[in-house]
Amino acid sequence: MNSDAGDAGTAGGTEGTSEPEPVVLYDEVDTVAFITLNRPERMNTLTEAVIAGVADGIDRATASRNVRSIVLRGNGPTLTAGYDLNPGGGTPTASGQTSSGGAHDELYDSWGSPYSAPGPKPREGAWDPVRDWQFMGHNVKRFMKIWECPKPVLGQIHGWAIGGATDMILCCDLLFMASDAHIGYAPSRIYGTPTTMMWVYRLGLEHAKQFLLSGDAIDADTAHRIGLVAYVYPPDELGERVEAFARRLAHIPANQLALNKLLINQAYENMGLRTSQLLGTFFDGVTRHTEEAYRWAESFETKGFRQVIAERDAPHGDYGERPR
Repeated sequence: MNSDAGDAGTAGGTEGTSEPEPVVLYDEVDTVAFITLNRPERMNTLTEAVIAGVADGIDRATASRNVRSIVLRGNGPTLTAGYDLNPGGGTPTASGQTSSGGAHDELYDSWGSPYSAPGPKPREGAWDPVRDWQFMGHNVKRFMKIWECPKPVLGQIHGWAIGGATDMILCCDLLFMASDAHIGYAPSRIYGTPTTMMWVYRLGLEHAKQFLLSGDAIDADTAHRIGLVAYVYPPDELGERVEAFARRLAHIPANQLALNKLLINQAYENMGLRTSQLLGTFFDGVTRHTEEAYRWAESFETKGFRQVIAERDAPHGDYGERPR
């Protein structure tokens, strides 16, 4: 896909160098800005660089006078499989990164945590809930740039959008989904709660409980029926359909789009969205530091990453364990 390499604020070089390609690509085509996750070899899993790249892309598109709407999408077979829980083997840490244990300062520093208050060095296995809340809250703030952007942001879902992917993509204004795609918050089963907590505001009580208590994967037809996504298209038409909708928005004054988006958003802000996000982010840290979570994370080293995930999903018959 087209890109403006390196300008989304991610690590990486440009074409013609030995540096790796950026993990987030930014491109403007006429009135549409495209922000593209670009780790297809890792299913576009979320890292510090990816989240920073998305946030920087939103900032750049917001500042561009030519851009009237934004499309958030992914390269490769899937939008994103969520946080990268196993980037280099080992045991997942609180952030979803892996560690041999005890390197808490390195953990938080690697995730761009803004919290650096003085204190003693944490003992082995200790959890600082405030520091955890700060670094995950930093991710939430960057995801919420999508929500706060005065320009419409269209989310393009193909393949899978799992776990932390939903914290990001559900911040978009409208969601377009491939007919063979799936979305879901699998960490509801263990090791997470939604941090941006858009589920309840997009779905309402019954369906939010249906899919957050179970963690069940949601197919495109169901997502459309329950109002989670606006449009469903065949996979080979999805990109074209999203871009056509985005281009149509250029015929509406930018200030009109901004005011209508703000009007709708403030209604949900008044319903306690920010308080739900505070609790969701804090509870996410709690769920990663229960005895069950510790043992689950430790089993990555004894059983292997794929086996542990398979055991999580096998009773439900979905995600990687769905019938072929």
